[in-house]
Amino acid sequence: MIHFIVATHGPLATALLESSRMVYGTLPNVRAVTLSEEAGIDGFKADFSRALADASDGADGVLVLCDMQSGTPWNLACQFAFSPRTAPPVAVVAGVNFPMLLQTDEVGDFSDVNAAARQLIELTHPTLIQAVLTVFPETDDF
Repeated sequence: MIHFIVATHGPLATALLESSRMVYGTLPNVRAVTLSEEAGIDGFKADFSRALADASDGADGVLVLCDMQSGTPWNLACQFAFSPRTAPPVAVVAGVNFPMLLQTDEVGDFSDVNAAARQLIELTHPTLIQAVLTVFPETDDF
């Protein structure tokens, strides 16, 4: 079973989880960790470490969904993902969005966290769409 951490700058992670409860209900095994100005980087590190310890309990892997590549949440998550001492394994994905979060339920039963990450990206990719005006010709048909 894969567990999830949504790690973002500011309250985005918490807001995504709150929004998901409105649409989907409670997503199993998903936690939010936010980097706030008040707590700073040290506070975020402590919060993330606690969330990772909690998420690791009973999991085959932990998939961390970050808001962006190379930010503090990403960098810290990658430190755990690439450490040989981290157990269970951790995978990190950047670009978390609402459809991605809702799709976590589709990959939660995976046992390979890296396969879960790849599948989650594949499931989310088609949801990235630009709106295009569609004009239909007028007809005399009723």
